Amino acid sequence: MKLISGAFAVFLLLLFVFDSAHTQTSENELNLGVEAYKNSHYEEAIQHFRKATELDPANTRAHMYLATAYVSQYIPGVDTQDNQNLADRAIEQYQYVLNSDADQNSKTNSAKGVAYLYLNTKKFDAAKEYYQKAIGFEPTDPEPYYSIGVVDWTLCYQPRMEARARLGMRPEQNLNARIPAQAKVCHELSAENSHLIEEGMDSLNRAIELRPDYDDAMAYMNLMYRERADLECDDLPARARDLENADHWVDKTLEVKKAKASGQQPPPEQK
Repeated sequence: MKLISGAFAVFLLLLFVFDSAHTQTSENELNLGVEAYKNSHYEEAIQHFRKATELDPANTRAHMYLATAYVSQYIPGVDTQDNQNLADRAIEQYQYVLNSDADQNSKTNSAKGVAYLYLNTKKFDAAKEYYQKAIGFEPTDPEPYYSIGVVDWTLCYQPRMEARARLGMRPEQNLNARIPAQAKVCHELSAENSHLIEEGMDSLNRAIELRPDYDDAMAYMNLMYRERADLECDDLPARARDLENADHWVDKTLEVKKAKASGQQPPPEQK
């Protein structure tokens, strides 16, 4: 009787070991992580996703989920080492997917994820590089084009506004070529920003072509035209045209937003 009980105990122990080994697979850890993530238990989710990548390094879905969990805890605009570490860890996981044989959709989302983090850490050139990678994976996705337009506008807007502030200019004033100090700034900014303005406009136009009701892209088209207009110090007719175009995009943005709010289909952009 004791022999039977001892053998049964050994059998139960072996069954437990086998069952534990069987259940602790990459996919099971991934599923546990997804469940924790859905319940906003991000630290627990990270532990499961990390374990899933350890059990099967080739599990690109686990790497994607781990990156997403890190991004969920990342706070844009907070300049602390802990926050930067979250961004770095997410980028590491996205890079793994980009370097793997993952499907196109995973690589597209990974490139956009890296670009988003670089954008929020103000590494603008790197952000544009990865938005371009995303376009390479999925040329008909309008979002990377829009994001490049946003980056280009940001790179133009900040130095222009700083220069205007040093000149003591009011918001409604445009740079004036008849005022030597303003003319100097205008020509310097034009040399630095013109290619960014054109690239940004091209990217935003492409985004709107792919998504005709892309009101966010339309709003930035308005801003881009105003960027270019302020630098047209030596061509006042061109400035007037660009300001008129800027106003057009304001109207178009409002029109599309109103149509969306009412559930109607906005009219196509007239070219």
